[in-house]
Amino acid sequence: DLTEALIEGLAEKIAGSVVLPFGDLELDFSRPWRRARMDELIAEALGIEDAFDLDAVRSAFSARKPEAEDLPETLGPLFALVFDALVEPGIVNPTFVTHFPTEISPLSRKNDEDPRLTDRFELFVAGREIANGFSELNDPMDQAERFAAQASLKAAGDDEAMFFDADYIRALTYGMPPTAGEGIGIDRLVMMLTGAPTIRDVVLFPLLKKKD
Repeated sequence: DLTEALIEGLAEKIAGSVVLPFGDLELDFSRPWRRARMDELIAEALGIEDAFDLDAVRSAFSARKPEAEDLPETLGPLFALVFDALVEPGIVNPTFVTHFPTEISPLSRKNDEDPRLTDRFELFVAGREIANGFSELNDPMDQAERFAAQASLKAAGDDEAMFFDADYIRALTYGMPPTAGEGIGIDRLVMMLTGAPTIRDVVLFPLLKKKD
């Protein structure tokens, strides 16, 4: 709710309208925005009933992307692959995607009703991630197990996996209250609010390189 109000208000303040042109698209920031679970969006994109039926997901995705090989066997990586390939590019108007798999959310608190998933959302607009928010995981044992799993993935060649942060685990053992937060990609948001075609046009402090 807070994110909706913030960005809708920014659109009105900056552009004088909640409907903004962005390249070949027209973005409608008027509330309410769509909120959908990741599994629902994946099932919708693949034309299947249940995205938690991983065999059905792999079969439907292979039919859509026959060039894809060695599809992930587990929930998180498979969801991430299908979402990135088929769902994210088709999102135009603001959409909150919720219930991310625990495997790909190493810092997020597990959902009380389904521990396969987390209390996390990401906001997508025009095929781009704009914000990422979640309830923080504050259980040191759970966090240590997830860091260990991430470290194994990193050792196996996954560049996006996290390292084992022993200092963070030690801090958690002293205790952390229930906490949540959100990060917003300011540069991408400013692009959309101003109609800038490239992120280079809005970066506040661009990296300067010497000329050859």
